[in-house]
Amino acid sequence: MSYCLNPRCSKPDNTSDVKFCLTCGTKLLLKERYRAIKPLGQGGFGRTFLAVDEDKPSRPQCVIKQFYPQAQGTSTVQKAVELFNQEAMRLDELGEHPQIPDLLAYFTQEDRQYLVQEFIDGYNLAQELARHGAFNQTQILHLLDDLLPVLEYCHVRHVIHRDIKPENIIRRRGLPGRSTVISENNPGNLFLVDFGASKIATNENVNKTGTSIGSPEYVAPEQIRGKALFASDIYSLGVTCIHLLTSKSPFDLHDIHNDVWIWRQYLQSSVNQDLASILDKMIEVVPARRYQSVSEVLHDLNQILPNPNYQSKVNQPNFTSIQPSTQTATNTNNHLIPTATNPSQIDTELEEIKTIFMSGSKPNNNSQSQSQNSQPKVKSKIDEELEEIRSKFLGNSS
Repeated sequence: MSYCLNPRCSKPDNTSDVKFCLTCGTKLLLKERYRAIKPLGQGGFGRTFLAVDEDKPSRPQCVIKQFYPQAQGTSTVQKAVELFNQEAMRLDELGEHPQIPDLLAYFTQEDRQYLVQEFIDGYNLAQELARHGAFNQTQILHLLDDLLPVLEYCHVRHVIHRDIKPENIIRRRGLPGRSTVISENNPGNLFLVDFGASKIATNENVNKTGTSIGSPEYVAPEQIRGKALFASDIYSLGVTCIHLLTSKSPFDLHDIHNDVWIWRQYLQSSVNQDLASILDKMIEVVPARRYQSVSEVLHDLNQILPNPNYQSKVNQPNFTSIQPSTQTATNTNNHLIPTATNPSQIDTELEEIKTIFMSGSKPNNNSQSQSQNSQPKVKSKIDEELEEIRSKFLGNSS
């Protein structure tokens, strides 16, 4: 299969063994090596195609971006050219980060500009949300722990992404995702893509008013006014998280009359109060009240990561202080009660709660043998409480 890149071609589909389009005669190979296979999408500034690199024996897949602005007007087209050029520049400047697509080529052919980059085989988080439903707390912890270092890498190099949203975060296929057990997390499987809206932040231009750019649902207020900051990316990532937790549009998660976020009202599973506080600070409307750097977010996040196998070794948090969402009930000991409605889901959530309590329990400060002897008693007590919760919850449901 070969796809003609001429936008005016009436029959762009061709066989894979020809070098020129059988319909319009356009050359099918870019730089004598990149062959488009099928279209992936089209935006305001260009078209995207899945392609193969025929210059390599394995013929690896790649992505071709063709500059093809749909907007009218000289100034608009000039801005489109600028954005297309700077995406190539940003990818080149960021080097070969394992979670940012590699820039393979950037050139002009037949009076059209092209950008070729690494193909990330997987689903973006918007697609994942549509396929599997709302994320839970564990999956959001995975997302933040995996993606924040990538964002920090960009910011250290003075790059503000300016368009962080679920569609621009891809989970690479072949690595376990959506895991409900933190110990099964595989760092490095989330990719930050589409740097077409990114900009270089310098001491001279950081306070200058520039172009308002980004997706309206996720963009920070100061960015709407053309003054994007590093904290603007943090805001967009925070809004992405609350969208994934609720499956609601960010527009529906903010009360414009009182200028407050109401995302907790729409949670579909319980969230730790500490994580909720981090998200609240990430999405502060006033930039000065928001996290100013990714390192600040990571510092707070590392205090609540419940698994010692994460990159930061910290003491386990006291998960008995977890506050439930509005859809979650609590017993008199302030323990979480599952939000599921059938026995199998309840058993799964109870097992997660048990894991949390066991990881947070502290042995007595006596001898090692005494600590080991006390562990079965702690386990037995937890089992009894969870079984009681299960019986009461199923009884109420019925």
